[in-house]
Amino acid sequence: MLQDPLFILVAIACIAVAVILIRGISSFGKEGVENAKRSNKFMQWRLIAQAVAIVLILIFVYFRRQGG
Repeated sequence: MLQDPLFILVAIACIAVAVILIRGISSFGKEGVENAKRSNKFMQWRLIAQAVAIVLILIFVYFRRQGG
């Protein structure tokens, strides 16, 4: 499974979501308007990255069930 390029892409997408989430949460703890804007932007990016990761997971599952 580690040699499947789609699995590697899914893993990278999930790791990217986690990294963006951690960066966004770390920005919440800091005071200031600029940090609030930055954390909001990170959470917007997280939603996009999470949507991409979910689509990739669904594609991966679809092809696995097809036997490919």
